[in-house]
Amino acid sequence: MKLGISLSTKNGDAMAGATYVDGMRTVEDVGFDSLWFFDAIGRGYLNMDPLGGICAAAAATSRIELGTCIVQAPLRHPVELAQRALTAHLLSEGRFRFGLGAGSTEGDFNAVGVNFADRFKLLKASLATMQALWNGETVDGVNLTPWKAAVGGPPILIGSWAGSRWIPIAAEQFDGWIGSAMYTNAAALKAGVSKFKDLGGKRAIVTNIQVDLTAPSKPLAEGDKLDLCCGPEEAAVRLQLLADCGYDDAILVVQDHSKANLVALRSLI
Repeated sequence: MKLGISLSTKNGDAMAGATYVDGMRTVEDVGFDSLWFFDAIGRGYLNMDPLGGICAAAAATSRIELGTCIVQAPLRHPVELAQRALTAHLLSEGRFRFGLGAGSTEGDFNAVGVNFADRFKLLKASLATMQALWNGETVDGVNLTPWKAAVGGPPILIGSWAGSRWIPIAAEQFDGWIGSAMYTNAAALKAGVSKFKDLGGKRAIVTNIQVDLTAPSKPLAEGDKLDLCCGPEEAAVRLQLLADCGYDDAILVVQDHSKANLVALRSLI
């Protein structure tokens, strides 16, 4: 199983552009496989624009995969989002993995004036529009005329926390599925990846894994939220559990961007 990192931006007082970019380089230097960006608006803290983060990471790194987990497609106009995604795809030279979903937090929708109840319909329409535009097709009079190196757009991963409807769609129509450890438990994560793989799904990613290796350790029960808020030995056991279930990638959310902490996390696998 591959191991990726999302560098949390919740501690706004500690955020600075240069140190954050240094953190991106450190993620690559210590041997992680990927770097990921979340999407949140109006939740009481400022989250980095995920596609802006991808473009910065494309310039700061050269090897690792770069992904979003996830962009809430209904919050953006699909033509504008298609253009931004093509930009990230080009600048990353094919390292970008575009994780998309309907969104699950009504406050994000209220912040931009979009009806939360329409989110699944909007996601479906946005996916169709973007894929057509990336292939050079005209949609409602718009043609992005994509650069030759970016035609077809990035691989698409579908994020679905519960997954009952969208796991089959992710397996049968797209390049992977992203599940969340934050909003579910170990038993649900196991059931979700089993369903995805049984349907022929290519790549299963579990994201939003919270980390605190200084927290007290205890064995993980199936109904528990899966996190790494435990000692290193138990954290390694929990990551192995995910690998044994069939996940191809695990994405850790890191508050401490220091090299020492990142090295400690990389050594878990």
